[in-house]
Parts: sequence; C-alpha cells; structure tokens
Amino acid sequence: MYSSTDPRASLPTSTAARSDEPVAALATFELLTLPPAEVSARGSRTWYVRGQNFVLAFTRAVAGDPLRRAGQPHEYVIVSPQDGQTVAIEHGTATDSLRDKGVAIVPGGDSTVTLDTDADVVRLFDVRTTDLLPMCHNADSYQKPHPRVALLEPWPDPVDGPRIRTYRNADHPVEEGRFGRIFRSSAFMVNFGDARPGPRNPNRMSPHHHDDFEQCSLTVAGDYVHHVRTPWTAKLSQWRDDEHAEVASPAVAIIPPPTVHTSQAMGEGEHLLIDIFSPPRWDFSAKPGWVLNADEYPAPETVTAGV
Repeated sequence: MYSSTDPRASLPTSTAARSDEPVAALATFELLTLPPAEVSARGSRTWYVRGQNFVLAFTRAVAGDPLRRAGQPHEYVIVSPQDGQTVAIEHGTATDSLRDKGVAIVPGGDSTVTLDTDADVVRLFDVRTTDLLPMCHNADSYQKPHPRVALLEPWPDPVDGPRIRTYRNADHPVEEGRFGRIFRSSAFMVNFGDARPGPRNPNRMSPHHHDDFEQCSLTVAGDYVHHVRTPWTAKLSQWRDDEHAEVASPAVAIIPPPTVHTSQAMGEGEHLLIDIFSPPRWDFSAKPGWVLNADEYPAPETVTAGV
C-alpha cells in the first residue's frame, strides 16, 4: 500500500460491501494510434473513451475551431492539460477563459469551447449525456453495466447555482501533506498534479485498490506502465495474470475495481498523469482541505458526517 510519507496513507477506510461478481479487465487506449471518432471541417480530431459513469472526449484541436454542445443536459468538465494555451468558453451570454493547465466546469445548455492555438483539450461528460456513448471506442464493453462499479449518483449542485467556473493550476500550488490538486463537480473529481521529470523511483511505488469505483488515468506527457493485479476469487476461471501495460501519451487507462494498481513513469523527459473519477471520491472529499473547490460543490451529508 502507501508509504508513510504518502498523504493517501491517512485516508479513511471504505465500508463498501464485498462482491463475488467478476472483475472487469484493464483497458488502455493510446489515442493517436486509434482512428478519431470525429474530424471537424477544420481538422480538429476527437477521440471518445468511456467508463461506467462517464465519457472522456480528447480533442487535438485546431486554433479557433469551435467545439460546440447544444442542449447539453448537465454540466461538464474541461481539462486543459498544457501550458501556453487559452481555452475560451462561451455559455449563453456568459464568457470566461482558462489559461494554461487547469480545470473548468461548464453548466448544461448551449456552450462553445475554442482554443487560441493548436493544442489538446479534454472534456468530461457524465453518462447521462447519452448521445456520446455510441461514439466511444470501448462502447461495447458497457453494453451491460460492470457489476463491481457503483453507478453514478450525482452529488449536490453548486451552492451558488450554475455558472462557468475556472481553476488555474498556477493559482493552487501543490502543498506538502495534501494529495495533488483536486477539483470536484457534482459528477466528477479531477486530481491534477504537477509534471515530474524522469522515471519514477521503482522503490517508491504505491500499489492500492478501490472497492467499488473505476479510476481513469489520463497520461498527457511521457511514457508509463500501468501495473495491475486482479485479486483471486473462488472461481479459478476468473483469475488473470498480472498486467504491465505500456502506454505512450496521450493515453487513457480505465482501471477497474478492486484490482491492485499503480502507475510508473518510464524514461527521461516530462511526465504528467491526471486521475479522473465519477462520481467524486468520498475518501478524498472527507480530508479537510484536499478538494480545492469544496466550498462551491458541497459533499453529501454522509461524507461530511464522516460515514
């Protein structure tokens, strides 16, 4: 599990019920090796990958090419994974922008996202955005819900109502004793750390598991190996060999519960991995000060009461 210096070592213990259902397989997607699901008239390319409760849209955008959503039923999340770019957001008559790395939340309704330079942008839609589900590369994997994954129950709406919200990483430096840089919406949690140079120390790995939620690991810089071990059940037919999946960025890994997993940056150069969860994690939310916009997006009473 976690080393004594890892902030996650102090997380509260899950009380989720154990399951005898089959464990889903690790799924990894090196996006640039796959055909895009959409190519705009101006050349922006978009790939879609899903988990049980969400759709991730990764766009290699052409400057000035509008990414529009009309009649979007619920808010969605934008992740700007690079410095040196500005993501302009329009929602009705409201406008805002996100400069460099960071996260934005856009209300439901009609909206447009535009980049000022050729760059990558990620949009996260919850599973209620049904028009995007068939466009996902792994849509067939979720023809039936994965039984080990808890279904989405959205958390409370923001206390001051819907509006565009932007959170620049530069305004929220990583602090010792706090894990990463965590932002929350009613349906998502995004943990956005700082890029690190070079390979990960092989003597400082952090194998761990989650009882009932998927982890989506989005690698946006550098090469990684996702190490995954499937726990044995009483049924020998469900046993799997350990997996050590190598991916080059940009890539998405959908890591199923309750597999033991950890990710290892490999080689020289910059490495950056962004973790995404839907719904938000209750254990991270129970840690005071970890969720940087917790005053805007309240947690359910069961979390605030420490259950």
